[in-house]
This record gives sequence, structure tokens and C-alpha cells, in this order.
Amino acid sequence: MPTETPDSLRTPSPAPGSATHAPADPGPERLRIAMVAPPWYELPPRAYGGIESVVADLVAGLTERGHRITLIGAGRNGTAAEQFLPVFSQPPSERIGAAAPEVIHAAAAARLLEDLDVDVVHDHSVAGPLLARGRSTPTVVTMHNPATGDFGDYVGWLGDCVDVVAISDAQRRLNPALNWVGRVYNAIAVDSFPFRDVKDDYLVWLGRFNADKGPHLAIDAARAAGMRIVLAGKRCEPAEHAYFEAEIVPRLGPDAEYLGEADAVLKRELLAGARALAFPLQWDEPFGMVMIEAMACGTPVVALRRGSVPEVVAHGVSGLVVDDYERFPAALRAAESIDPAACRAHVRAHFDLPVMAAGYERIYRMLVAGERTVQALTSRRGGSTATGRP
Repeated sequence: MPTETPDSLRTPSPAPGSATHAPADPGPERLRIAMVAPPWYELPPRAYGGIESVVADLVAGLTERGHRITLIGAGRNGTAAEQFLPVFSQPPSERIGAAAPEVIHAAAAARLLEDLDVDVVHDHSVAGPLLARGRSTPTVVTMHNPATGDFGDYVGWLGDCVDVVAISDAQRRLNPALNWVGRVYNAIAVDSFPFRDVKDDYLVWLGRFNADKGPHLAIDAARAAGMRIVLAGKRCEPAEHAYFEAEIVPRLGPDAEYLGEADAVLKRELLAGARALAFPLQWDEPFGMVMIEAMACGTPVVALRRGSVPEVVAHGVSGLVVDDYERFPAALRAAESIDPAACRAHVRAHFDLPVMAAGYERIYRMLVAGERTVQALTSRRGGSTATGRP
């Protein structure tokens, strides 16, 4: 039976990134927070932009809690930030991955920060943290990228000039030597996602088109299960185009349809109507926003046991976590037994925007006080966990 009243399910959804809860008590005093977004997309993003979505929602959540946010980004500002300082008048989206926009953004942000009177800097960009050394204001860096390989080496060399927040316990375990100060799960504004308990006759895959995300495996598994699948996602970089042409195009057909890159509206429609989200990861992804977006719509997630999946998906409650790919087709068929209302309730309890905002506020206050042990980070299973620097 549904865990939410029918009236709540019929309430019109607010715009993505908008505030959805009554203001919370911000504690002893409001914090002044400088939020540095990546330069590639405006906030909130119109289509692809996972990090940008998190930043926009975090600004909304912290503003609800009474804090004052200065946002440094690109393009137009669609967030609740009190002040917006754009580095680029138009986001350089077509140059994503190039070095020049990233370092220009970092240099400009560092210069702008010199003139701001803030309590904490939260930098979500790649190059920005390079200029944190010698800054008297604490600089928090969320590890949106893998904690190993080049990104792990880079953040490792930054040492204790930045305070690093993990987005999953799995991510943190892969590189315990980094200057971790805690873990806060990514979140969404749950009420901005439509709930449907009656599903259409298709599976869905959403994401970036590359082998690590496994869209070719999602098609193969759906076909083996005798189920239709629709795919939507980003393929603007050369490697993504090459992968799409080699692995996806030959697999398309009446039972496997590509719909292009989904904007915020289409993404919600696809997720809400799907029988399940197929998520056959081929790498240890540190989080995976699409999982919580799907579950918020009442759509179960069928995923391989990689990275953060066991932390995000409650097996048998909000989806099915599969140990090997051979079992994936059967899991896709079995997902229809998952209660859509339980999926949404799971996300509301553990990955809703107020939970993330409260977790970051605890870390900010800890650092402003000069402490380095987190006593009350958010926990997926409810309550809190004591986590500190390894």
C-alpha cells in the first residue's frame, strides 16, 4: 500500500532545484558560504549536469536553513543564491574537458573569493582547489570524481589545504589516505519528481554514453528479458560518439529506442513511467544520481553490485542489487514486484534535499569551529554515524 497520501501524490511538482520544505533552524548563527560551481553548465542545468544539479539543490537546501550563499558559476543563475558572480557570461559547454576554461574559472574564482567575507568556501570545480593553499577560510571539496587514479592523486597532493567530503562510503574506502572530513550522500528535491505507481511497458536507461555506464549491456539484458527499453543521455564528446556508434547503434530496434539527450522534463517523464531503471555499471561509481531520481518517481533500480550501489539501493525494497550480469535479465522481470511507494519513501528518508543540506551544515560548522571530527553525519539507514578523519 502507498506510504504517502493520494493528495500528496497529486500535488503539482515544483520546479527542479526549488525549495520544497519549510525553513529549518540554522542553529546558533547563519553561515556565509561561498559556493564554487564548475564552469560548464548554468545552474540548474537544463539537461545533462549531475554535479550542477547537486550544487543547485544544495544552494536551495542551505538557503532554506537560513544561510547566505554567494555562488560563483557561469551563465545565468536559476538558484536561490543571495549573490551570483558569473565567470563566463555563456557556459563553455561545447569545450567541456578542455583545460583553458577550467583554469580561467579557477583563477577568476580565487580572485573573487579574495573580496568576499565568508565563513567557508565549498568548491565543486576541478582546478579551483589548487588555489586554496594559504587561504585562511576553510575550503571544502566534495569528491565528485573517482577517489583513485588521477583524481585521487591530485586531491592527495593538495593535502590538508582542503577538507574532502565523500559522497559514499564505498568511495572513501577506495582511498582512505585522502584528507576526508566525512561523508554526505548526494540528494535531490524529492517533491520535484513526479510519482507514478502505475507504470508503462518499458525499461529505461539514462546517463552518459560510455562503456562504464553499460548502456549496451542494458539493451542486451532487456532483450534477453523480452522487455522494451528506451535510452536517453549525453553523447557530445568524441569518445561518447565513438562508443555510441560502435555499441549502441547496432543494437537499436523496435524494442530498443534512443530518444536523445533528456532535459529535466523528459527525464522525469521517462523515469516516472518506466517499469525499472536498468543500471548495469561496469565501474565503481561513487554515487549515481539517476538511481535516486528513479526511485523518487516510484521506479525501482536494477543494478550490479558496484561502487555505491548497495548503499543507495535497498535490495528488495527500492530495487534489486545483482551480483553478476547473468542474473540481470531475470532481475529486470522481477522488479515489477517492488512497491513504487516504498521506492519513494526510501529516497525521501535518506536522499532528500534537507538531509544533504543538514549534513553539509554540520561539516561547515565543524570546520569553522576549528575541529576535525564529524560526530553526526547523515546515514542511509537513519540516525547518524560517527565518522572522522582516517
